[in-house]
Amino acid sequence: MAVTTVQSNNKLVKFTQEINREWVRENLFSPYMGEDMTSIIRRKFDLKNGGEQMNIPLVTRLQGAGRGAGTLAGNEEKIDNYGMRVWLDWARHAVVTNKAEQQKDSADIFGEAKPLLSDWMKELQRDELIAALMALPSESAPTNLGTDNGQRVNGLLYDEATAAQRNTWNSDNSDRIVYGAAISNYNSTHATALANLDSTNDKFTASNLALLKRAAMAANPKIRPHKTKDGYEHYVAFAGTNSFRDLKASLETINKDGRPREGDGMKNNPLFQDGDQVYDGVIVRQVPEISSFVTNVWTTLTTANSTGSRVEPVFLCGQQAAVFAIGQMAKPTFRKEDDYGFITGTGVETAYGVSKVFKKPQAGTKLVQWGMATGFYATATD
Repeated sequence: MAVTTVQSNNKLVKFTQEINREWVRENLFSPYMGEDMTSIIRRKFDLKNGGEQMNIPLVTRLQGAGRGAGTLAGNEEKIDNYGMRVWLDWARHAVVTNKAEQQKDSADIFGEAKPLLSDWMKELQRDELIAALMALPSESAPTNLGTDNGQRVNGLLYDEATAAQRNTWNSDNSDRIVYGAAISNYNSTHATALANLDSTNDKFTASNLALLKRAAMAANPKIRPHKTKDGYEHYVAFAGTNSFRDLKASLETINKDGRPREGDGMKNNPLFQDGDQVYDGVIVRQVPEISSFVTNVWTTLTTANSTGSRVEPVFLCGQQAAVFAIGQMAKPTFRKEDDYGFITGTGVETAYGVSKVFKKPQAGTKLVQWGMATGFYATATD
């Protein structure tokens, strides 16, 4: 029997009309961004009508003893204030196609342009916030400001700073930088302090988190905790995947014994549901890209501890730890040179600057992180 076969060109070909885009994580900093002065990452819109630099005024609390019945005239206290500058730069991206390629397209790939551009913008802002939290404070404009690639992260990028610059930052902020399990791990040479960390005692554990919090509470100028609407105070710490794993392991007994498990209690128990860890008034949020930065950007940290192994930072933040200065909100753009309507291009553009908030005391040259403490912890990859 002769069976008729279908020649390859005649075979039915069906393609899904829905493109499965690569999953891109929402910006994990978003819940802690706001316009209020009490926000952890403060959004500012002062330059929406133009300008390249934004000034962030900072005022410290009064610390004088005051007077009772004695003479107050001549014994007034001056207000310690500082104007921190943030530089803005542009971020733009686009995709382009033409009618010839669209005619061939079975799945409307170009129709995914806008959501893809939106995801690109979310990733960019997330990564630049991480870079800003790790950057060294600087009163100078970013090195690549206004170049083809732009430079929206203010300060000296950690991976580009010299050893001397890192040591200066380390010294200026010695009351708000903690290395592992003991204040005594600190050394004025940043690399030496990192090398003091061992892979057993200096992991990111519950007790070491509590030490980092105590350092933040004792720091001067004060690192003010964030206040919720119901009056509770807490700090928020951002940790990479490996450090977060170590913290969860150290909290396992506490979560097991102290959290409800019956009925719907499982929904709120970190043993069964992944999510933020809460301990000693600190909300610890996992930001996996912090670990990626150690692997791919801050590569000196991959061999920094006493056994030549990995160290990761944790950013414990209070009010106004960072500022997101916006000149133009992200908006869609479209290509104008369209070759008589044959070429189609769509894009996105925005202008902003992101910076760790810092202050210089009126008497001195230090540049002090305003609203955050930085912890360094030994941690291994899986």
